[in-house]
Amino acid sequence: MKAFQISPCGDSALSIEFRNEISEEVHEQVASMTTLLESAGLTGVRELIPTYRAIMVCYDPFATDFELLASKIERLAHRAHKTALAHEIRRVTIPVCYGGDFGPDLQNVAHFHGMTPEEVIELHAAPTYLIYMLGFTPGFSYLGGMDRRIATPRLDNPRTLIPGGSVGIAGAQTGIYPIDSPGGWQLIGRTPLDLYRPDREPPVLLRAGYRITFRPIDHAEYDCIRAQVERDAYTLEEEVIG
Repeated sequence: MKAFQISPCGDSALSIEFRNEISEEVHEQVASMTTLLESAGLTGVRELIPTYRAIMVCYDPFATDFELLASKIERLAHRAHKTALAHEIRRVTIPVCYGGDFGPDLQNVAHFHGMTPEEVIELHAAPTYLIYMLGFTPGFSYLGGMDRRIATPRLDNPRTLIPGGSVGIAGAQTGIYPIDSPGGWQLIGRTPLDLYRPDREPPVLLRAGYRITFRPIDHAEYDCIRAQVERDAYTLEEEVIG
């Protein structure tokens, strides 16, 4: 059976859909197909938007159409069947100052689980997370791999303004708000990094498929890194791991 289905999305996009689940296996299928389409340079394709279990392919309807593009994608996938497509796996370290004004809900999360704030920080900073997708706002990273011992429901009353860089928990997920926005996640810390800057190329710092680790920092280091970021003098901690 074919591993995906292609469906139209209006007159200028189509969706390549894999199994209806959130898993690393499905993520790898999405990432491999994205790599395949990026390297193919298909006529009329404007943008690829990978998600948890699908890829939206936005195209110019004056340069191609659904039937033609779907046929090309089918042929590409058939030729690449059972071929291991290389896609870069990059691990990025995100410094985070936990608690205080930067993490006003850290105490709530700790109380919900009968833990100390320090235990929540230790559990949150321990894993290597996978960015499954970006969405909601430009560059908002949905991360998989959080320890379920700190899974915490969203706030009953969402905030109307959350500062960019805030790190939050919602259910079994954690994520980083890239810009000021409303939101209902439990805020436990903040990074001094700019995850989204429209004057930067590319404007979004992180990508789907990156691995993320969080490094706890204190307020003094936060201020130091923030000053470097504002001067464009900060070097991101990253490495290619595959």
